[in-house]
Amino acid sequence: MDRSLLRPTGVGRVMDFIRLMRLDRPIGTWLLMWPTLWALWIAAEGVPGRNVLLIFIAGVYVMRAAGCVVNDYADRHLDGHVKRTKHRPLATGRISDTEAQLLFIVLVAAAFMLVLLTNWFTVLLSVGGVILAFIYPFMKRYTHLPQAVLGAAFSWAIPMAFGAILGYVPVEAWLLFSANVLWTVAYDTQYAMVDRDDDIKIGIKSTAVLLGNADRLVIGLLQLATLALLAWVGLRVGLGGFFWLGLAGMAATFVHQQRLIRHRERDPCFQAFLNNHWSGLLVFAGIALSWWPIAGESLAMS
Repeated sequence: MDRSLLRPTGVGRVMDFIRLMRLDRPIGTWLLMWPTLWALWIAAEGVPGRNVLLIFIAGVYVMRAAGCVVNDYADRHLDGHVKRTKHRPLATGRISDTEAQLLFIVLVAAAFMLVLLTNWFTVLLSVGGVILAFIYPFMKRYTHLPQAVLGAAFSWAIPMAFGAILGYVPVEAWLLFSANVLWTVAYDTQYAMVDRDDDIKIGIKSTAVLLGNADRLVIGLLQLATLALLAWVGLRVGLGGFFWLGLAGMAATFVHQQRLIRHRERDPCFQAFLNNHWSGLLVFAGIALSWWPIAGESLAMS
């Protein structure tokens, strides 16, 4: 059957493109947004400039959408065999391959236009982000560690944020980058646990498939390492009590997530993945509040 017959026409297509870019599912945007905001606030030692803040917020939305498009394009022949993804627009034929390719190009071009508003050092760094976003979806065919590539992709805005504000990338940025890579591997393994049965059947590789019954232990170790690296960053930059409260809040969410995944059931594992939104939010709140008086004094003096 001609798959084009499945496509609606006119404004009826808008929701398909929204679903393709996951604009109706903001969890991925928030998981990309929080570490970006961590980096901006730490690099600026308080509230960053309005222009750079707006550039990075818009960039998060655009690059997350681009990543979703290329992910679904890479998996368009596989998603139909997975319970959670079988109704995605590319898998059902409601959006064509060519349309997805053109949308990806438009989104990447928009992201590049945004980064051109920063500085050339950040522009050069952005090339790495585009490469990571493009190759991640294909990694699950070649390695059981695609989550590590996703971690690097979801963390690349951190050195870019420091580059945009400071013009260079200090040690603290790379510690923050490493913490976010480990956190991403942890929560994306929770996400992969949802699809593990389907992935095994169709030969898709993931950390959840690789780890088997060691999944909870490894996720826990990754979460502990994330907390340790974030604490190191906090000590190096002299963050105050609010940061440590935020970090304790993140630790509490990790304990809750371990409870959710203890039986490795599909829905609780997905809930554990979603709960990471609060993990990132609590750390950001701690960072922002730690510098609140300094930022307030600076504004009062200007």
